[in-house]
Amino acid sequence: MQHTRKYLEPLLFCFLFITSCGPSQKITYSWTNDVFKSDNKYKKIFVAALVTNPHVRTHLEEEMSRNAIDKGFSVERSWDYFPPTFSKNKPPEKEMMMTKIKDLSCDLIFTITLIDKQSETRFVPGMNSIYGPYSGYGLRFGGYYSYWSPFMFDNGNYVTDKTYFMEGSFFDAATETMIWSVQTETINPPSIEKFSRELVNLMIEKSFQDLKIKFPK
Repeated sequence: MQHTRKYLEPLLFCFLFITSCGPSQKITYSWTNDVFKSDNKYKKIFVAALVTNPHVRTHLEEEMSRNAIDKGFSVERSWDYFPPTFSKNKPPEKEMMMTKIKDLSCDLIFTITLIDKQSETRFVPGMNSIYGPYSGYGLRFGGYYSYWSPFMFDNGNYVTDKTYFMEGSFFDAATETMIWSVQTETINPPSIEKFSRELVNLMIEKSFQDLKIKFPK
């Protein structure tokens, strides 16, 4: 019994480690405007992270810009023309942004915004509290009690999961028509840098799979 029990905890630890390392971001919905038709070959993209947090906005637009350049676009960032101030950190008004987009001769707009954020607190049992079918203690109460009693005072702890729901969209700049949109769910992002990089990569790759319009590459 003790010999078998010795290997139970390492196996459980390995299982939890593997499951906790799964992808933290996933696509929950995507939409393509099948009605919209254009013969234009998009060459210059305006990227805008429509979020109020300057730190998040910076990292998102950096990743949006880098990824678009890798795809062959010329890029303009909203941050370079509409930086936040201490008195006003929200994105600019739509009319101001559209005027700048046309002045810069951008033909495609890529936006990312936060559509919802949820927090949920849950109890995580300690490693010794995890239950699994185990027949080593036999069918008598004495064996059962002797096996499980050392684990009774492993109380575990409470953790708060944070889930972010993001939306990315492409617009034809000339007509301001939405041509594609995607929604994603991210659970407990480890850092804003990793979150931004993975989110933008996920959105861009999905857009190139779904859209049949002409891109630089």
